[in-house]
Amino acid sequence: MKQFLMGSAAVIAVAIPGAAFAQSTGSQDFEDTIVVTGARANDGVGGVVLPDTTKAKGVLTQEIIAKQGSGNTILNAINLIPGVSFQNNDPYGSAGGTLNIRGFGPDRVSLTFDGMPLNDTGNYAIYSNQQLDPELIEEINVNLGSTDVDSPTAAASGGTVNYRSMNGSDDFKVTMVGAAGDYDFFRLFGLVETGVFTPFGTKAWFSASTTRNDNVFNNFGQIDKQQYNAKIYQPIGSNGDFVSIAGHWNANRNNFFGSLPLRTDTDGGRVVGPNSSNRFPITKDERFYTLAPCTVPTGVAGVADAAGSCGTVFDYRFNPSNTGNIRINSRFTLADNLILTVDPSYQYVKANGGGTATAREGFYDLDAGTGVTNVTGYFGGSPYFGRDINGDGDILDQVNVLAPSQTQTHRFAVISSLRYDISDTQRVRVAYTFDHGRHRQTGQVGLLGRTGEALDVFPVDDPQLDVNGNVLQKRDRLSYAILHQVSAEYLGEFMDEALTVQAGLRAPFFKRKLDNNCMTSSASGFVECFGTGVAIPGNITTLRPAWSPAGERTYKYDKLLPSIGLNYKFTPEASVFWNYSKGLSVPGTDSLYNAFYFARGEEGANPAPETTDSFDLGARYTTSRLQAQMSLWYTNYEDRLASSYDPELNASVYRNLGKVEKYGIDGSISYTPIEYFTLYAFGSYLKSKIKDDIAIGVVNGETVYAPTAGKRESGAPVYTLGARGEVNFEGVTIGVQAKRTGKRYVYDTNLPTYRGTTAAPVEIYGRAAPAYTLVDLDARFSLARWGAENTWFQLNVSNLFDKFYVGGFGGGLNQSVTLSTGAYGSPSFVQIGSPRAVSGSLHVSF
Repeated sequence: MKQFLMGSAAVIAVAIPGAAFAQSTGSQDFEDTIVVTGARANDGVGGVVLPDTTKAKGVLTQEIIAKQGSGNTILNAINLIPGVSFQNNDPYGSAGGTLNIRGFGPDRVSLTFDGMPLNDTGNYAIYSNQQLDPELIEEINVNLGSTDVDSPTAAASGGTVNYRSMNGSDDFKVTMVGAAGDYDFFRLFGLVETGVFTPFGTKAWFSASTTRNDNVFNNFGQIDKQQYNAKIYQPIGSNGDFVSIAGHWNANRNNFFGSLPLRTDTDGGRVVGPNSSNRFPITKDERFYTLAPCTVPTGVAGVADAAGSCGTVFDYRFNPSNTGNIRINSRFTLADNLILTVDPSYQYVKANGGGTATAREGFYDLDAGTGVTNVTGYFGGSPYFGRDINGDGDILDQVNVLAPSQTQTHRFAVISSLRYDISDTQRVRVAYTFDHGRHRQTGQVGLLGRTGEALDVFPVDDPQLDVNGNVLQKRDRLSYAILHQVSAEYLGEFMDEALTVQAGLRAPFFKRKLDNNCMTSSASGFVECFGTGVAIPGNITTLRPAWSPAGERTYKYDKLLPSIGLNYKFTPEASVFWNYSKGLSVPGTDSLYNAFYFARGEEGANPAPETTDSFDLGARYTTSRLQAQMSLWYTNYEDRLASSYDPELNASVYRNLGKVEKYGIDGSISYTPIEYFTLYAFGSYLKSKIKDDIAIGVVNGETVYAPTAGKRESGAPVYTLGARGEVNFEGVTIGVQAKRTGKRYVYDTNLPTYRGTTAAPVEIYGRAAPAYTLVDLDARFSLARWGAENTWFQLNVSNLFDKFYVGGFGGGLNQSVTLSTGAYGSPSFVQIGSPRAVSGSLHVSF
């Protein structure tokens, strides 16, 4: 054990892929003692690994990742880990999806890539379609309900997901993958690994891929994706020290699709399609619909032309993104018992959420009916140009324009750690984490072509101007998300190495600096913008007293976050573990900008962060043929903040659920009884309870509450059950995996969806989206027996039985209702479940 602690642990961790079970290089290096027993690493069973740590973890290696389909998002693979629920928006992973872990949505799960944080710096969202090509991923690990002490996360109550890119082969190698399938799916992937090419052990790899496919629900939308990656790895000495530098670029161009209002009423003429008044399908045959070609109306001089509807359909909208990063990971031995790790990174994001608006060629009457003060700008959700847009010579018309919510982010981060070995069985480390994100959110306007399609999916590149040459904006704000974090961690082994104790303390200091150049006209964050650089009228408080002024605000959040974990080994194979961690989730920028509506010092002006106390108690058993894990968990919330997204409004509505309790059980077992057969089964159960009714408004001086007390949180499955069986014989591998996802409540009130009024309601959808079961098939035929060692053909069938189901959605507090009249608002929007898709791929390496 002494030799292990003094150096060989790092060598094992570098040499054996299954040993890298943490996020940053520092966390990985620090935990080596408890994920490797002696000189034996837990390589898992069938590509699934259960690390023997103080935390509830699950790891998938390239062995099983490669069988999930060519190019599919890595987040789809972790559906095989208990407690995880992911709904893919399309069969091939390029159109986004919805992640949920132990009932926590994606904004409460930290996603990292080689230790680098990937969650949006503003709302902490996860974008599943922008992830690394799966062929390049060595492993992905999931911390259920806990995080590492050096993690640069602002919100990780539900745990962390980290995937690590490969370091590359020691020998020169070329890999090519070609794939094709349903919905005109086509993908090419190429990888060149240089092998060791210097006397110092330097090696590198370079890759590129292109993917495209059609919309799986209609005849209009398409997906086009390109990705480029590179990495150079330099070992230093023979004790595990190294420096690696990697780069990544991903460009997505895809239409929105498959998001429909959740209503299945049949009276009044049933229509399934992309409009807000359409119904969600009842059967799988209704999923597919045709979008008829349209033409933008031609302007007529002297006539107040209407905008029409061409180009406004949800499926016309684009969700483009350009994302890139540079990542450095490094480890240096300063002395026999002193290790330094430093992981700096830079990220760039340029993306928008699509959407259109009805523009006015005329002016906005700021003086509320007198016509005295006519201005240009973006008011009431519409841009006012003060000039001719459609070329008919007048300024009387309404014209549809592209009006997405544009975001550009520059993010710098560094995670550094200094580890000191006190003795053969005890070590400590201190860490400093820095994360600085510049988050620019704008809403420039673009033009539509004659057929309603966007002329440029990025209006920020060529924004439309008003009559005075000012850029019109639906929003205009700049924020800085800044984190300084110090942390410390201790790890010790006692009782002849049977007991492992791991204790940590995080001290994050979050700062959110916000600059809003628009006026806020509602508590939901609706804004009124005069245009970039335009002076706001001095008498605006008289003209619009309900509008809150533009300005700057700074919010600070800090808290000490302790954690402690125990792992006791009864035998080398059997152990029990217990873990406690305190979490902090800082309000996202949307919630903070909404607070601009309230004057400083007023209730509502300072959103409170959530805090959580999470506990895990579990047992684990691992051998070379059998591994099993079960854990009981409990999380207590204070000031639970959540949001739901309305794709028609392109806005989030926030709600505070106060105190919430969640608890459940996760478990998995994998077994290889004989060399040719592997069986894996997993499951989870979740219970959540909102403690109080939530205020939603005031009528005649009386507060109105949504009946949420005692109800479950929405959007999360009550249970999940799954299994995978795999047969591998004479170069032929056949795998079948199935997963049943339990019902998910639509609203936190756990009530049905209605139309009409509260006095005469008509139910149009039930309380919950029903449970569903998906079955996937993969089959591989290897040519190794004919001398082509790394060449195979693979067939993948997702959703084998073409199951129809409700896809991803985030849930909501309650169905909106006009309190004064009792009229119900629009139902929630959800994705249609991804249909069956068959694809084949040819993998060649030489």
